Amino acid sequence: MGFTCGIIGLPNVGKSTLFNALTAAHAAVANYPFCTIEPNVGIVPVPDVRLTRIGEIYNPEKIIPTTLEFHDIAGLVKGASTGEGLGNQFLGHIRNVDAIVHVVRCFDDENIVHVNGRINPHYDIEIVETELILKDLETVEKRLRECEKKARSGDKKAKIEYDFLIVLKQHLAAGKLARSIHWKSEEEHQVFLELQLLTSKPVLYVCNVHERDLCNENEYVRAVRTIAAKEGARVVVVSAETEAEIAEFPELERTEFLEGLGLQESGLQRVIREGYELLNLITYFTTGQKEVRARTVQKGTTALKAAGQIHSDFERGFIRAEIIKFSDLDRIGSEQGVRDAGLLYIHGRDYILEDGDIMYVRFNI
Repeated sequence: MGFTCGIIGLPNVGKSTLFNALTAAHAAVANYPFCTIEPNVGIVPVPDVRLTRIGEIYNPEKIIPTTLEFHDIAGLVKGASTGEGLGNQFLGHIRNVDAIVHVVRCFDDENIVHVNGRINPHYDIEIVETELILKDLETVEKRLRECEKKARSGDKKAKIEYDFLIVLKQHLAAGKLARSIHWKSEEEHQVFLELQLLTSKPVLYVCNVHERDLCNENEYVRAVRTIAAKEGARVVVVSAETEAEIAEFPELERTEFLEGLGLQESGLQRVIREGYELLNLITYFTTGQKEVRARTVQKGTTALKAAGQIHSDFERGFIRAEIIKFSDLDRIGSEQGVRDAGLLYIHGRDYILEDGDIMYVRFNI
């Protein structure tokens, strides 16, 4: 699995249209609020030209890409944290994802109702963030009540947690996102992680624009970029309607269609690339006669930990990792040629995997 994204935003901003285009799920989309009741889930193979090239060289029985999972979460409205709209249940769905894809309406269209009656990205983002912050406050206050008695009894660990929760509560009450807070110790960091706060998750803003604005950013997109820069978030500009059109084309015709629009890649590819950067992810590959597979891990993952993700026996009996760089394999054209050129590298358990590594694990149990 690559990573899991929850697609959120106000009603009628294009979330479900984008979801259907990205996942080719073709679920029903309606022009009215709350047409998404349960979160639709779509698993998308991550396009990677390196995987295609490795497959050509090894000619395995199967080529397996890494994947990206999208959750289409119903539109949030003002008051969602207290149950307005279809509030609380959907806020709960967000807690389970790795990152938030926040779709913001950046187009005018009198035929598509805006829940607030006007297009204003700053106000739209503020509504959604306020509801997430209020839900996080509720979570922090509940945790405070649970640890207050222990903290007052002299329990040192509980006192550290209680003091941090007080600071965190004040931070959220001031309208600040949880991910902008700084912790002073590993104990505070652990409490922070355990809370799984909604506003602690990294955010990718997706500006949904008309096709004509894909290459020339409008004032709405510029407003979103200003907000994202302050938050340390990332931005992708897409046209959900255009992505829906692209999804209907056969694979071979998509490139030609994109070029006609002045684009080099689809919205899905841009979302994936930005998402990988947002979550500090890299892709490495495993090869063999039966399968060539792309795998996703966090930057900084050791060979030992990556081996364990492939199979627990690989971690338990790890001897060494044999690494080939994709650039060498691509240039030379065969694994044997890479070996003959002395470009197969032997590494121990502490080797940090790099993007594009091709890894073979030697193990014994």
